[in-house]
Amino acid sequence: MRFAFSAKPNPNADTTMQGNRKLLLNESQRDSMRAAGKFNASLMDYLRPFILPGISTEEIDKLVYDYTTRHGHTPATLGYLSYKKSCCTSVNDVICHGIPSSYRLKEGDIVNVDITSIVDGWHGDQSETFLVGKCSDEARAITQAAFDCMHRAIRALTPGCFVSVIGDNVVMEAHRRNYSVVREYVGHGLGKRFHQYPNIPHVPDRKSRQERLYPGLVFTVEPMINCGTRFTKLDSRDNWTVTTRDGRLSAQFEHTVLMTETGPEILTLTQNGPQYGHQF
Repeated sequence: MRFAFSAKPNPNADTTMQGNRKLLLNESQRDSMRAAGKFNASLMDYLRPFILPGISTEEIDKLVYDYTTRHGHTPATLGYLSYKKSCCTSVNDVICHGIPSSYRLKEGDIVNVDITSIVDGWHGDQSETFLVGKCSDEARAITQAAFDCMHRAIRALTPGCFVSVIGDNVVMEAHRRNYSVVREYVGHGLGKRFHQYPNIPHVPDRKSRQERLYPGLVFTVEPMINCGTRFTKLDSRDNWTVTTRDGRLSAQFEHTVLMTETGPEILTLTQNGPQYGHQF
């Protein structure tokens, strides 16, 4: 989950991965992140059977809060930068940061459920887009595209590769299907802090072509793919909800990834959710 109003990093800090050694986790710290990711994935699997026509997004939020606290953990979004909910629920043309409400999911909706848990001080972060009942071909296709973009990017990673490998692969896959990629909201480093270096843009930029993903670094890959224009609109009423400017559908998937000495390890794999190669 990448929030619109995340604190800005110190511009004077050394942001190269070699210089910022504190972001590179040792094996004990990696195991702590694995535990956080595993719990977060179990939460997603717990929610899965409830994402049906008729449930309100506020009810989904309560399920997140109850399950997380019942297990002794903390929903990371609750109170973060004054955000008042335990997850984000982004329906149809909402790209990200949709606030749970009394809205009840309808047959044919798509909804991205974005959850982040704090487990013993460490963060696990992921999202899935769900097809609600019988959906249109367009809804199914954009959901498939977002899923495939995420996995293509993750599978292209190698130890020490440039961050831009992610964006290169997302853009290639999305444009091949005539979809657009959101630029304003990006992935991020993850650990004891919710958002930290490096930023993970899904469209390559100059900085992402200079920074590398060294073993021990944990980050999210979370491309947001739009049916129409890439341009976004922030709702001035709540300063959170981001929608597509043209009102067309948007879909997203997200995993927390640890770069190891042998390649990327996904920390938020679910037991019951879609795996690489899944067809919606």
